Amino acid sequence: MNRKVTNWNNFPQRDANLIKWQGSEQLTEGRNYIARGMGRCYGDAALSDNIVSMLEQNLFIEFDRQKGILECQAGVTLSEILEVIVPAGWFLPVTPGTKFITVGGALASDVHGKNHHVDGCFGDHVTSFQLQTPQGDLITCTEELTPELFHATRGGMGLTGIITTVRFNLKKIETSYISKQQIKARDLSEIIALFDQYKSYTYSMAWIDCLKGGKGFGRSLMMMGEHATPDELNASQKKSVLTTGSGKKINMPFNLPGFALNPLSIKAFNFLYYNKQRSRELKSVDHYDGFFYPLDAILHWNRMYGKRGFIQYQFVLPIEESEKGLRVILESIRKKGWGSFLAVLKLFGNQPSYISFPMEGYTLALDFPMKKGLLPFLDELDKIVHDLGGRIYLSKDARMKPERFLQGYANSSPFLEFISELNPEGKFGSDLSKRLSITS
Repeated sequence: MNRKVTNWNNFPQRDANLIKWQGSEQLTEGRNYIARGMGRCYGDAALSDNIVSMLEQNLFIEFDRQKGILECQAGVTLSEILEVIVPAGWFLPVTPGTKFITVGGALASDVHGKNHHVDGCFGDHVTSFQLQTPQGDLITCTEELTPELFHATRGGMGLTGIITTVRFNLKKIETSYISKQQIKARDLSEIIALFDQYKSYTYSMAWIDCLKGGKGFGRSLMMMGEHATPDELNASQKKSVLTTGSGKKINMPFNLPGFALNPLSIKAFNFLYYNKQRSRELKSVDHYDGFFYPLDAILHWNRMYGKRGFIQYQFVLPIEESEKGLRVILESIRKKGWGSFLAVLKLFGNQPSYISFPMEGYTLALDFPMKKGLLPFLDELDKIVHDLGGRIYLSKDARMKPERFLQGYANSSPFLEFISELNPEGKFGSDLSKRLSITS
């Protein structure tokens, strides 16, 4: 079925042949097939001539409630998993900022969360998965039996084949609540110092005011958390110790006009958001839904950026260059006046891999509405990032140049060699892989 398809940020859009996955016999003709789940990536990684929807592959295969091991088909969403595992006293080992992604997409992007510096990426907790290769073989992959294929698929952006099932370890919890601490940082230097001071926390992140100049340049709100124990809950929370999300949602019913997002409105939002916390430090015990997935409470929140969509720009800088690089990039954004409501800073630990995104250092994610001049400006930011030894997140990329990919990902060459051997005819390929010259 041919239709117009786009991912969550509504950029780019393209016509594609959409196929429901039923087996490798569907892929006997043509090339440029790519698997797709919920379409929640930002960019063109899940766009191609032929898009294979995995959403009907949504069965649970096995749940070991004693050991905390789950196996399911690739089209099961993290939201569906949480509904099953949380009441049994388990949680996802790693989760991104939305639960509306599939487990296959989580592995293909090797997603990270607020706990990368402690627990790594999603792929670090995967013990095995089944993969339909370009040759049509269904292979059970493990790190011991198929090490190259295992690591090339993890974060490989769907280019090794179709992930059909995933088996992974869970995290034991006593409650579905998070013991949270929130601290105001006066400027960029203080927020970096806070990350170092509180790096023993399992979960940490910060929101940055990317338009504030002068004395308060880089002012931030730091948020840390741990899974709460029953003793930390109040009387009301103790009545539902292992409850899942409330299900209450706000709907964004239409695309906002382009003029709604401008430097004045963003500055006003940033001022109010930073100053709503009057004391320097706050402590609370909150449900995991609000801590991990605040934007999931707003259905179709992507519409706030209008019909033209937006780009979520996320980069990581090596630890020794992070503060210097963040200062230069935030100053460039401030001078341009193109601030972002979303400006999320996280700390990464070490991550050896083929092309999985994290490296030891700081990562910043920013939302920019599509407008004239944005793409050349992001090219300028790319140069700053790569000159400092950093790289751009492929799952959120729709415009990076191929030379930047090669420069930013140290293991890109062996990955390209492996893909050319596994997938020589380009059976699997995306708009991203073609743009970055990963596939022909």
